[in-house]
Amino acid sequence: MAEALSFGCRLNAAESEAMRRLAERSGWAGALVVNTCAVTAEAEAQARQAIRRAAREAPGRPILVTGCAAQIAPDAWASLPGVARVIGNGRKLDPAAWDAPPAPITVADKVVPAASAGTRAFLAVQQGCDHHCTFCVIPQGRGPSRGLPIAEAAGEAAALAERHREIVLTGVDLASHPDLPGLIRAVLRAAPGLARLRLSSLDPAALDDRFWAVWAEEERLAPALHLSVQHADDLILKRMRRRHRHLDLLALARRARDLRPGAALGGDLIAGFPTETEAQHAWLEAFIAEAGLAFLHVFPYSPRLGTPAARMPPLPVPLRRDRAARLRAAGLRERARFLAGRIGAEEEVLMEGKGLGMTAHGAALRLSGNPAPPGTLLRARVTGTDGATLSGEHI
Repeated sequence: MAEALSFGCRLNAAESEAMRRLAERSGWAGALVVNTCAVTAEAEAQARQAIRRAAREAPGRPILVTGCAAQIAPDAWASLPGVARVIGNGRKLDPAAWDAPPAPITVADKVVPAASAGTRAFLAVQQGCDHHCTFCVIPQGRGPSRGLPIAEAAGEAAALAERHREIVLTGVDLASHPDLPGLIRAVLRAAPGLARLRLSSLDPAALDDRFWAVWAEEERLAPALHLSVQHADDLILKRMRRRHRHLDLLALARRARDLRPGAALGGDLIAGFPTETEAQHAWLEAFIAEAGLAFLHVFPYSPRLGTPAARMPPLPVPLRRDRAARLRAAGLRERARFLAGRIGAEEEVLMEGKGLGMTAHGAALRLSGNPAPPGTLLRARVTGTDGATLSGEHI
């Protein structure tokens, strides 16, 4: 049986299960599919380490490498021990690429939806990015923005909803789908039995009035937003070539909670961007509590070859790591505050196994008593929290 290792975003996770099946059907029995990520040097290093470890532990096992890092530097990945083939992003979901001779490495020109196994499904509805932020290499790996047609997305969602209680819409730049509000409504109409629809990371600058109408009106849309914030200092945001500013972020947070009180907010943050001063970092650290960002993905800045930021004066690596740790600590404090505010509330919980489930806000909840099987959707009353996880009882 083929196996898949996925690094990076949820879009990669969704694609990896589809590629594992493709490899298996094409005769790569026992192969290891490695879906790489190019967002940070650490993500690339983790994938390289996994490949070398797999080659040592199972000599002769074919290793098939794909993903953004492999798209950008295919020869480097092909030279690693045990690698039998490198497949570019343009063909990795094309069945012919798995049994035909390796084709030229090209960027994908279409969106191919795929789902992961488990209690929730990941539906890819957008690919690529047009914005060219100064720190980001993803446009080189994924190409320009394009969206899955709404009718096709709705059909995929209807099929997925027969096996899953929750669907997560994913994309490289999800908010750049040509009609994300219309797509959300179409998915929910096509899957009336779907309990919960969740959105992956969103660009704050792309959320218009039509999106906010959907956010306010669609109760099955999870009351949680994860935003591609990156920073909160206006000068750093300008140097990143982001399209939002500090006050835009605060206005967005207020609007989200005004329309859906108690909504959970999270964000992607970069620590130690080139030229960042201690004062600018402190501003970002304070912003976490100011905006109420309870669920964070924090990345120390990682220079990516060929990007404008890689030519800017860098900060020392230890300082970047220290600032990342400080941001994570601030995020944990904000998460503890958010979870404490849920004590006494009733939550809809999707069970994932061993008595642990996830609320609509994206918080982990441990259920007392006999654990319900994975995939069960139930209501629970929150009885406490340890600062990282909720505890509750079935009602």
